[in-house]
Amino acid sequence: MTEKKTATLSLEDGSTFTGFSFGARRSTLGEVVFNTAMTGYPESLTDPSYSGQILVLTFPLVGNYGVPPMETEGGLPRFFESDRIHISALVISDYSFEYSHWNAVKSLDLWLAENNVPGIYGVDTRQVTKIIRERGVMLGGVTLEGEPLPTAFDDPNRRNLVAEVSCRQVETYGDGPLKVALVDCGCKYNIIRCLVRRGATVMRVPWDYDFTALDYDGVMISNGPGDPQMCGATVANIRKAIEIGRPIFGICMGNQLLSLAAGATTYKLKYGHRSHNQPVLMAGTDKAFITSQNHGYAVDPSKLGGEWEPSFVNLNDGTNEGIRHRTKPFFSAQFHPEATSGPVDTEFLFDKFIEEIKAWKR
Repeated sequence: MTEKKTATLSLEDGSTFTGFSFGARRSTLGEVVFNTAMTGYPESLTDPSYSGQILVLTFPLVGNYGVPPMETEGGLPRFFESDRIHISALVISDYSFEYSHWNAVKSLDLWLAENNVPGIYGVDTRQVTKIIRERGVMLGGVTLEGEPLPTAFDDPNRRNLVAEVSCRQVETYGDGPLKVALVDCGCKYNIIRCLVRRGATVMRVPWDYDFTALDYDGVMISNGPGDPQMCGATVANIRKAIEIGRPIFGICMGNQLLSLAAGATTYKLKYGHRSHNQPVLMAGTDKAFITSQNHGYAVDPSKLGGEWEPSFVNLNDGTNEGIRHRTKPFFSAQFHPEATSGPVDTEFLFDKFIEEIKAWKR
């Protein structure tokens, strides 16, 4: 690292936290959120769901295992969830200057700098998290030494973040017998990996692409950042797919978009769900699962059409965690069954989706 320079994290409630700059030496604005995971920062930083967000990592030892190589397997990076870092800035407590891991090829500092993403360390991240948990998710900024603190903040949710992170053209992965149209709203690569491992050819399409014109056996609607109300074109295409009747599986943003197509509404959560340890209950059972989540919006299932019902509920706050059709092969999950670095308790939902496709084809 170069010579130390201070930087300041400012929150819109007036709170400020001063630490040291690392990564790209620049100032930025965004929505301040946190993540409780002890590992997996390469995956979190490359998750498109964090686009426009200043990510606060609560675990104090970050950077100690460096960054793995950008090597590919099956056309996708093996160790990342997209081809670049998506967060606006990174906030951590204690930066490890000496990384040590058999798979590391560079430091977190260098990786951030290469992606033009600023970071700040030496901040009491647990205090920042307490403020967010008490007052709700808020806007903020990271300001480099010598520059004025922001007097106004930028709300990334006013932009169509899905359009910013979605692919620009149709891309194909795998060569299996089952053809899945993957609507890319900010798709994590592990969704593609999970499908390809199960014998699917995945046709990844832009968020507003009319995938119903494709020759497909099932539809996967991916995760993504921001306000689902921005994705009217996607909702319209999902409604067409519902009429066609082939299996549909939505994840995270995909849950919200499928719910909108089914007649429900969405709303902004005060806190959001940002952790690797959210407990959810499968509706109608006593089965609970530990899940990874990152979203700021939720579904109000009270306005679902009569043929739909909730499938999962959050055990912390009672919010919706998924829906399903009562008779047809349409279902969704607000959490991440494909989560890396875990947990993988709910990856069986991919098996369910594949079985629904096979049953439809018979």
